[in-house]
Amino acid sequence: MKKLILIKFGELTTKKGNRKIFISLLRKNIKELIKEDIKIISDRVRMYIETDEIDVVVEKLKKVSGIHGITVCYKTTNDVDDIKKIALEVMSESVGKTFKVKVKRADKRFEIRTMEFNDILGGLILRNTDFKVDVKKPDILLNIEIREEGTFVYTNEIRGMGGYPVGVQGKGILMLSGGLDSPVAGYLAMRKGIDVICLYFDSPPHTSVQAKNKVINLTNVLNQYSGRVKLIVVPFTNIQEEIYKKVPISYNITIMRRMMYRIAEKIMKRQKAKVIINGESIGQVASQTLDSMMVINEVVKSPVIRPVSCLDKLEIIDMAQKIKTHDISIEPFEDCCTIFLAKSPIIKPKLEICVEYEKVLEIEKLVEEAVENIEIISEFNKKNELL
Repeated sequence: MKKLILIKFGELTTKKGNRKIFISLLRKNIKELIKEDIKIISDRVRMYIETDEIDVVVEKLKKVSGIHGITVCYKTTNDVDDIKKIALEVMSESVGKTFKVKVKRADKRFEIRTMEFNDILGGLILRNTDFKVDVKKPDILLNIEIREEGTFVYTNEIRGMGGYPVGVQGKGILMLSGGLDSPVAGYLAMRKGIDVICLYFDSPPHTSVQAKNKVINLTNVLNQYSGRVKLIVVPFTNIQEEIYKKVPISYNITIMRRMMYRIAEKIMKRQKAKVIINGESIGQVASQTLDSMMVINEVVKSPVIRPVSCLDKLEIIDMAQKIKTHDISIEPFEDCCTIFLAKSPIIKPKLEICVEYEKVLEIEKLVEEAVENIEIISEFNKKNELL
């Protein structure tokens, strides 16, 4: 008998032509994220991991995008007596009152038909334990998978992240603020296979060191879902001060966001990324009305995706709590978007007015200076914290 971790691919199995590529990348991502000694065995529908650190590895696998289900299973021979023995051992370790047996006979050479073996194992458990049968909502679902390479016995599985392996879609630039929305947007993008590079606009002395550290900590959390997230810090003070001095205050945020998009697109191309990602949620603040988004988006030709755009605040908060960014995001250190926020910012900006106001700014020079003076943070220490 051998104790293994069984990984189910879920959605990946529907990608016929690209399945091998997806599974190969998932295997690579698992090896990068899990530092414990592991052996991975995979086929076209599932993956098995052998390790002495079962509990530690299972916890880390919960953060690997592309995994549908995770369960600890026992592998034994296809001998009927061996299967019965393991089934009883697994049930004796399980907590609950009711059970159901589900046999899957992938190896058709196995001598007992599926339904008959279901009944045999169910009767065995009834006679030797205090469990009762419940075929609709059992506390314990005992899975018996009989395959050519052996029989796998396991109970209720843990739900994985789902989605696709990080990196299968290429790279994306995440405009990461210190708020609740953008880290959730980054997580959702990674879940869809995008290799995220974080971008933060730093505006000292108007923004504090604590605000920057807050974003570093958020990047650290996101890195636990990828293992290769880096943070690019853009010096934004000069741009912000120029806008504040030369642009009417009601249009400050709109012009500022347009400058951010220009910078993000330049960095996106340098990093060979394919998309800009942000945490904009429709109508949540003045710069996130549809009118504002349209005017702000006008300065870039690259695709912009907004994973949380149609979620309400409570849904975003729930997800932030789930991925462990919530408590960091609510720390009271303001980013550059809130420092110069007008009391009554324009919610329906006009493109022609923006263009007119921007004529007083040396846009190309300001953007180029910011891009040339970025700081890239990508090194982690043993505790998985940014150095």
